[in-house]
Amino acid sequence: MKLVMGTSSRHPLAGVLRLGRPSDIWFKPALSVVVSVAPPNVALLLLGRLDLAMYTMAGSLCALYAHNRPYAARARALAWVALGMLGGLATALVAASLTSSAVVLVTVGAALAAVQKVLCDATRIGPPGNVVLTFISSAALFAPQSFVQIPGHVGLAATAAAWAWLVGMAPGLLRPHGPERRATAGALHAAAAYVETGGAGAPSGPGDHHTRAHATAAAAVHAARLALHSAGRPGRPGRAGGTRRALERLVVRAEVALAAPADADPALLRTWARQVRGTRPVPEVDDLAHIGTELTSPATPLWHRLAPLTPLAVRTALGCALAGYASLALGIGRPYWALVTAACLYQANLSLTCGRGVQRVIGNLLGVLLFAALVPLAHTGEIALVVCCLALNFGAEALISRNYWLGSVCVTPMALLITEFAGFQEPGRLITERVVDTLVGALVGLVAAVAVPDRRWQRVVRAERSRPRTLAATGRSQGPRPDQRTGDTTEGVRP
Repeated sequence: MKLVMGTSSRHPLAGVLRLGRPSDIWFKPALSVVVSVAPPNVALLLLGRLDLAMYTMAGSLCALYAHNRPYAARARALAWVALGMLGGLATALVAASLTSSAVVLVTVGAALAAVQKVLCDATRIGPPGNVVLTFISSAALFAPQSFVQIPGHVGLAATAAAWAWLVGMAPGLLRPHGPERRATAGALHAAAAYVETGGAGAPSGPGDHHTRAHATAAAAVHAARLALHSAGRPGRPGRAGGTRRALERLVVRAEVALAAPADADPALLRTWARQVRGTRPVPEVDDLAHIGTELTSPATPLWHRLAPLTPLAVRTALGCALAGYASLALGIGRPYWALVTAACLYQANLSLTCGRGVQRVIGNLLGVLLFAALVPLAHTGEIALVVCCLALNFGAEALISRNYWLGSVCVTPMALLITEFAGFQEPGRLITERVVDTLVGALVGLVAAVAVPDRRWQRVVRAERSRPRTLAATGRSQGPRPDQRTGDTTEGVRP
């Protein structure tokens, strides 16, 4: 099977492992997660209760989400992520307190993973999607637990989640329109790049630079419109409302450049893009909103988006359950690693799912080597253990936007070191279990992906294949593709 689309057949793994450009805001989740994780861990270290760090980490990792969203939308998204995390954690802890049957616990973990996957895709929460939630709930299933401990442990997670919410919202005090400004600047830059390719008069083909530039610009304009829409109504006239309206006019200018590239000035578009960034006043342009379209179409109700995701839920539950059972059959003490590996694989189509499997395996194998190198330092004391985990948290967020496998090189040793908060363990056993669980989870997860195909995606592919013929017949240019459930793209997807 060819794993990579759009890459040379001589190098089938080139596209899967190729490093992309880092995200424009890679430092935001990297710094946020460190600021969110450090205070609870240091507090537990001073209290001599580092064994409770797993629960505070659960809440702290909420800081990974919603960095591209305007602050009004971010506040809601982070609150829902925190509630989802606490719900999954509480369910897992209750199950762990009621039974010691590993088979039952794996079954519960697979069901939770399916629910988390479907809800994250349906709500389009974005990276890191369901994987962090599944990692938290699956690990909690196999943590020794009594029923009377659950309120305290969930309370620790809730406290850390509240701190993570504050960390995520704090930049809004300095740049209240930062996300909208970045999205608008991106739309203007992409429109300028399209105009520089020659615009509508340039030769067009499904894979040429001109067509790719148009698709990129159309997607950037759409993302800017979504950002402005999610920020809410402009409100009363004033500085805030004026900023929002000025940004809307600039997005319309980017749209006009796409429609009439011959009349657009790419240098002016880039100048506007530079001025939009930062905290300077947004440049005022003529109001052309009357020629634009509505910001977005009415939002589809959540329950309407859930129904088409039934095959995805079945595939996730089946793959995670079988991966966990296989790990148990091999005598592995932490089957949740296999379960999480299967949960992280499922992408929009089988080709992307296979590519994610390759990235997962390679990243994890390199990650256990890094863990082996860090163990002597981490075992020098609890302070060194906490510092290593913080450094790996930063490294994972800084690198994962380049490629999933590169971020996994830091995520893997971090996950292994977290298991040592309750006490240092034998490194060789941890490494062996992690490698075996990764291979088992990837293999079984891919089998489930083949066994339960996504008919919805196949219909999208057929529509896409017929689209160039339709566009050629009507004389229209090719725009961005239909919805491909992009919440699980390479950028920003975690453990």
